[in-house]
Amino acid sequence: MTLAPPRSREERRRDVLVHFEKDVDTWVSTADSDGGPYLVPLSFLWDGTFFYISTVRTSPTSRNLLAGGRVRLAFGATRDVVLVEGVASPVQPDDVGPEFGDTFAEKTGFDPRELKTPYQYFRIRPRHVQAWREVNELSGRDLMQEGNWL
Repeated sequence: MTLAPPRSREERRRDVLVHFEKDVDTWVSTADSDGGPYLVPLSFLWDGTFFYISTVRTSPTSRNLLAGGRVRLAFGATRDVVLVEGVASPVQPDDVGPEFGDTFAEKTGFDPRELKTPYQYFRIRPRHVQAWREVNELSGRDLMQEGNWL
């Protein structure tokens, strides 16, 4: 198999931002206080700085994020990987502006505000972002460190 030439950091960042802006769902990974992993697909909203997710308030994801806040998001296929490590904090729709709930519902295709089961929104601040396609892109896969784009 012939590999495509590795992308520059700028190309990778552009491709990553396309995932953030166009994808509807991401894999969300959390862990409980004993380190037990929990992985679930969730819809998300990217506002250019933060990710927003919503999940049932009593779900393992919600409990793990409320307890520790550490989260990892995964985008793309196995040959177009984007990994984001971040810190999540709970928010209410009113905390992030009056149009937030409508924007979230439009982007994700569901509106947690309309459901009987209580949902919790979380704002995720990305701290570390990596992206690669093939082995020739492993070097230089770090695109963000300590919350700053490289």
